[in-house]
Amino acid sequence: MDPIEFRLPHTIQRPKATPNHGPRTHTTRPIVTGTSVIAFKYKDGIMMAADCLASYGSLARFRNEKRLMSVGETTLLGVSGDMSDFQHMQHTLESLLTQEYDMDDGQKLGTKSVYKCISNIMYNRRTKGDPLWNAYVIGGLDNGQKMLGFVDLYGTTYQSATIATGFGGHLAQPILRRRVEGREDELSEEEAVQILDECMRVLFYRDARSLNKLRRAKVTAQGVEISEPYMLETNWSFAESITGYGS
Repeated sequence: MDPIEFRLPHTIQRPKATPNHGPRTHTTRPIVTGTSVIAFKYKDGIMMAADCLASYGSLARFRNEKRLMSVGETTLLGVSGDMSDFQHMQHTLESLLTQEYDMDDGQKLGTKSVYKCISNIMYNRRTKGDPLWNAYVIGGLDNGQKMLGFVDLYGTTYQSATIATGFGGHLAQPILRRRVEGREDELSEEEAVQILDECMRVLFYRDARSLNKLRRAKVTAQGVEISEPYMLETNWSFAESITGYGS
């Protein structure tokens, strides 16, 4: 009879611990996004508008989003692009405002400072290869002077009397150049509202990621005012003459 072999049980090897959050990843393609922001100077300050839609890919998923926010007392911010990255920027700016408040030195965060801060953040993230997938429009009054600027995900910046992001840069900008540029100090609030509505109506007709439910905002010497959502009146009768429309 063969001798019985006794073997010690193998030691159980536990797997090496790994971080619960997994490997670090960067956003390479925005998922939930907002489309155009329209802004321009008028006689009393800055006028801005954005619709309330956040699209999940091509699905009109979230229909009551707010893509306009006030930063301090005299600055208005509008955003296009990834909504989660916008939320990150909101938290950053709110922390900055809290720090400014805690300083209690009588100084207030001006529009130019907000503009510079956002441009630095966007350029810093771009140099790390992990950009925030947004385009920002910053408008306000700084020491009584109207200021309107643009910052994109590359950290590109410029200032202008009229700014439009997304499809608005192609479809609304010609309207703004014709009706606003050169007349910034003459436009009344009523005419400015008409121009905004005209631009947003054109975008609703032509941009598949837009909605006719929007918010309008203004910055004047009295501060920042953002309206409640309202619906634009539309008329699709012109589409009947377009080849391929309907049946």
